[in-house]
Amino acid sequence: MLNVNIARRLRSVVGAPYYRDDMEALVAHSYDGTPMLQALPDGVIYPDSTHQIAEIMTILSEEKIPLVTRGSGSNLCGGTVPVQGGIVMVMHRMNQIIDVDLENLTATVQTGLITAEFTAHVESLGLFYPPDPSSMRISTIGGNIAECSGGLRGLKYGTTKEYVIGLKAVLPSGSIIRTGGKLMKDVAGYDLTKLLVGSEGTLAVITEATLKLIPPPKAKKTMLAMYRDLYGAARTVSKIIEDRIIPATLEFMDNSTIRVVDDFAKLGLPHDMEAILLIEQDGDPETVERDIERIREICMLEQADRVEVAENREEAEKLLMARRSAFTALARLRPTTILEDATVPRSKIADMVLRINEIAQKYQVTIATFGHAGDGNLHPTAMTDARDTEEIHRVELAFAEIFEAAIDLGGTITGEHGVGMVKAPYLEWKVGMAGMEVMRGIKEVFDPHHILNPGKIFAKETKKRVVLQHG
Repeated sequence: MLNVNIARRLRSVVGAPYYRDDMEALVAHSYDGTPMLQALPDGVIYPDSTHQIAEIMTILSEEKIPLVTRGSGSNLCGGTVPVQGGIVMVMHRMNQIIDVDLENLTATVQTGLITAEFTAHVESLGLFYPPDPSSMRISTIGGNIAECSGGLRGLKYGTTKEYVIGLKAVLPSGSIIRTGGKLMKDVAGYDLTKLLVGSEGTLAVITEATLKLIPPPKAKKTMLAMYRDLYGAARTVSKIIEDRIIPATLEFMDNSTIRVVDDFAKLGLPHDMEAILLIEQDGDPETVERDIERIREICMLEQADRVEVAENREEAEKLLMARRSAFTALARLRPTTILEDATVPRSKIADMVLRINEIAQKYQVTIATFGHAGDGNLHPTAMTDARDTEEIHRVELAFAEIFEAAIDLGGTITGEHGVGMVKAPYLEWKVGMAGMEVMRGIKEVFDPHHILNPGKIFAKETKKRVVLQHG
């Protein structure tokens, strides 16, 4: 619990109803979407303006009190768990669409806005905001920016960082900065916009974002390709890209995921397939027809057992929803579900899936794999039970080897979920000691008192690497 005088000062900024330190509020904001991580904050505050946040940060900076900025808490890296106590700042009151500029094709929004609500609004105006994280119905724009969220459309359209062109943010000192703007070109100094995207709340509190919009595609077609051979599915992914076709969506599910998703969604998926590719193309009608036909040919050449094209949008949406529901379906199997996001070059997808399967067998744990095949971002998902400490230990060892296998194949420890607490002990494996020192230096300049989201990204100790043996 905070000093009474500090709590009184914070209440005076936002109003008594919007600063809470009762146990109900503290417990509700002590965890996020990451299993097995929890820590109580000292207080929860709900600002409604950049000006209020500046005042709050001035107080917290003076008193050296930690702050964790939070949207919906749907992240999967422990990014909003207040591990050092302090204040959790909830952004949901700052949920306005400030401006949609039809001349410049931009939108300026407050960062507490729910992603799906924003997407629906711009689509009603005949525009398109491509980033589509699976959590979009509950996650906020600010959370997407903090983690640089991806989604099913990442292969063709890119991730959140491609669409954030300007920011308003509050520094730990209480100073307000503005970066970028409604500009397509801007090389005036360091690109602070891109630096803040993906910074996981460790450098500044982002309060407003200017986002790039694009015209929507005129047509879409969706198909499923089913394989008895994992490598056939992987070769198909590479061949499609090699053929200079960039699908809007190119998703992968392994056999374990297929079985669980079909039981959940009742789509009649074949349980004897080693892999399924979900492929969607969008664009001009003629291009879509041509690309889908060529993709079908490639699938058959790579020994797809069956290829099915959705007859209409309703059928297509069912297929897409099946993929989006993979995590939910798997979560029904055991009390605890741990979803990760190791990423490899797409040509190494089959190798990575086989490594994951070998590692799961080695540690006698259950892991299903699905993900964004087109950009190599796989989601190995362990079904376990947090009450079984011995099994959880084996799961942790398995994921450590999975992260190392990804790096061994030229990949990375996270493609879209972020580092947070969960991946912090492995970050040096990817960026090296020199890279860690550069990042620590940046953190020091922005946040000299280390009050913004402490305990994230920078681990107290780096995990020791395992020497992997492959046949």
